[in-house]
Amino acid sequence: MSTTRDALGCAAIAALVFGAALLEGSPARPMALAVLSVGVTAPLMLRERLPITSAALASLVALLGFAIPGWSGKVVAMVACGAAAYHRPNRLAGVLAVSILGFLLVPAVVASRPLGTTAVLTEMIITSIAPAVLGYAMRLRAERGEQLARLHRAEAARTVAEERAGIAREVHDAVGHHLTAIRMQATAARHVLTDASPVATTTLNTINDLAARALSEVRDMLETLRDKPSGSRVNEIADLVSRLSTSDIEITFTESGALHELPPLVDHGGYRLAQEALTNAIRHSGADTISVSVAREPDSVVITVEDNGSSTSVTDEGSGVRGMRERARLLGGTVTISAARPHGWRVRAVLPARGAR
Repeated sequence: MSTTRDALGCAAIAALVFGAALLEGSPARPMALAVLSVGVTAPLMLRERLPITSAALASLVALLGFAIPGWSGKVVAMVACGAAAYHRPNRLAGVLAVSILGFLLVPAVVASRPLGTTAVLTEMIITSIAPAVLGYAMRLRAERGEQLARLHRAEAARTVAEERAGIAREVHDAVGHHLTAIRMQATAARHVLTDASPVATTTLNTINDLAARALSEVRDMLETLRDKPSGSRVNEIADLVSRLSTSDIEITFTESGALHELPPLVDHGGYRLAQEALTNAIRHSGADTISVSVAREPDSVVITVEDNGSSTSVTDEGSGVRGMRERARLLGGTVTISAARPHGWRVRAVLPARGAR
């Protein structure tokens, strides 16, 4: 279906280019105009799979029709170059080379008129550079939008996880307290009523056992409520880095030591700390390079997020720093924020991992 749509779209563009040439009164033969129009638009079908090849082929056909008055195939080739920069932002130099070669250097050599006038030279420079730059800018804009959407989803997931954890604490404190009190009362009554009937003793024993079982089940369910919904662990930080990396923000990840079988709360809390530090660096530091490292030490796991930004807002408590410190404190760890060299910020979280293998 996609191939059919692309073919129909290319055919429509070819028809427009051909029709425009006829309306402009181009002196070229209609058959030549038709062949050139189809030839310059057909490479657009490769704009996603082979974008640079598509741009090169379209530019080559546009050069063949360079001297034909009224033929606007060059505009289609410019679109192909813009699409190449959009789909291959890491190959911008190659796209610019194709564009400059096709719209500036070769035309300058084969042009029948001198290029000494500023207007002609400026037009050719803009024509050769603008498509690639515009396509690259559109790609950066799209990636930034996707990145912001991922950040919003990550923040929403974090908020839900924190709300679940808060509910779990409240339920544990309230229900756990009452179940413990019931069990203590039953135990005390059983010891005091030494001459109670066998039925009363059995009943008290049953109350004690049921309270103990209910307390254990409540704790298990609350642990599930607190930890399982997010499914996020320290060994998933690499996936987080991959999702948040873009063309204008390079995020690298390194790890050392065994990161499996960490204590559940530390495993989950470490991921959330890394997520919060990354979010702050992306949104507030103005950095274009961020490094994330996770190291397992004998009795702790160390998570470090360092950027090369220049903003001081990353140290504001309102930027999530307070939440990171509180989360680390509840886990028995620490969060340290310091200046990085030559500029930027470093967030270092140390969480205890004793007894885990």
